[in-house]
Amino acid sequence: MPNPVSLDGHALTRRDFDEVVCQNRRVQLSLRARKAMMRSRALVEKLIAQKKIVYGLTTGVGSLSTERIDPAQARALQLNIVRSHACGVGEMLDEHAVRGLLLLRANALAGGLAGVRPAVADLLCAFLNHQIHPIVPSRGSVGASGDLAPLAHVALALVGEGEVRFRGKRLRAASAMQRARLKPLVLEAKEGLSLVNGTQAMLAVGLIALREAEILVDTADVAGALSLDALRGSPLAFDERLHLARPHPGQLQTARNLSRLNHGSAIRASHLDCLRVQDAYSLRCMPQVHGAVRDALGYARRTFETEMNSATDNPLVFVREGDVISGGNFHGQPLAIAFDLMAIVLTQLAGISERRIDRMVNPLTSELPAFLTRAAGLESGFMLAQVAAAALASENKVLAHPASVDSIPTSGNKEDYVSMGMTAALKLRPILANARIILAIELLAACQALDLLSPLKSGRLAEKARAQVRRVSPPVRRDRPLHGDIARVGDLIAGGALARIVTAETTAD
Repeated sequence: MPNPVSLDGHALTRRDFDEVVCQNRRVQLSLRARKAMMRSRALVEKLIAQKKIVYGLTTGVGSLSTERIDPAQARALQLNIVRSHACGVGEMLDEHAVRGLLLLRANALAGGLAGVRPAVADLLCAFLNHQIHPIVPSRGSVGASGDLAPLAHVALALVGEGEVRFRGKRLRAASAMQRARLKPLVLEAKEGLSLVNGTQAMLAVGLIALREAEILVDTADVAGALSLDALRGSPLAFDERLHLARPHPGQLQTARNLSRLNHGSAIRASHLDCLRVQDAYSLRCMPQVHGAVRDALGYARRTFETEMNSATDNPLVFVREGDVISGGNFHGQPLAIAFDLMAIVLTQLAGISERRIDRMVNPLTSELPAFLTRAAGLESGFMLAQVAAAALASENKVLAHPASVDSIPTSGNKEDYVSMGMTAALKLRPILANARIILAIELLAACQALDLLSPLKSGRLAEKARAQVRRVSPPVRRDRPLHGDIARVGDLIAGGALARIVTAETTAD
């Protein structure tokens, strides 16, 4: 494993994120960050000593911000903020999401604009390095002052009052910290507020979803190429001249992938003189549809990468000017919009895949044996596999309804327009799972259809993909339950093996 990721609030990358979250790479606070945090902390303590009125330091929070707090009660205020905000409900965030949350929160504090001591970020890093994972309920955030409830459960663990998972067991945070020889945090002025203000819970969920989505869009090109040949489609629609005439980056990329995957196909050569002039949209328009998904994911990627190195606390401390400014950087709207866009385009990606499945199993459109079986009537073949794909495609349409267009006032109407960012992020998980299953069904159907066209073969890269599918799912020679095959191909997709067929080739180019 490389050296620890050094956090400074400005330079965290997606690669760093993936290695810390998925491979337990160690993290530490950089010297630059430590100095910046000490300077901002000194200003906070100066303002407290001067008895200045500053939100969250010497006032209550939310609609209670008009209530003045004696500086002598600063510790009690911060602990009460954490305790009262730990109202999360529902299923728990998984380990990867919690690790992402810890990393992103530490990095946000490391920028030095929160006014907290380096010890706060140090303990977040220690939790990561010791693999102490707070129990964080996933529901209860409206994405207004960020993810108040999820972040409060992390803060509760830091002060030794919450619960965590440690070495495979669910424990009181204090017990896990004792075993790891860590001391619970004693919150000073502003530190409880800084720990609960921010977008890091929704962002962690979104970054993990983005990685999965990028795998799926590459896999969709692979599945689509196999389906194209199985349906004796034409690659002429992927001619680069067409796409340079409408040069959206994603469209160009998918067109190139599809051309490359089926290059040298003997199946294509066998029907060059057929009477069909052009194919159905689900085949011909793959560059336009898959490409639009790629471009939408690119927008999400840029938004997330900006947010990874942003200060989302409130108020923010600006040492040079000596100012503490209260604002709304914790509002999740930029992320919520990106999550909803991802939900929409992933639903479209799964929807066009389901249409290709239908074309392969339907004898009216496929020119293949009905439902890809050699004994139609006696056997049903892929009939119900298409039905399952249709069910999931329709479920995704419901889930794709945007959360970010909704708002519900909270906190005595002080927080009167909220982002619903966490809701938008959490919806991505079932959409991704459904899309992965639909693509698995398409791959199985396409490979079965290609088997029926034997001995003709597809292009070199397409055949490489077909071989990978066949390693986990043998040809269907007679009716059998397909749920195991679907699950195994789904796992193959999730691991990125099929996506790497096109990404490796693109890198080689």
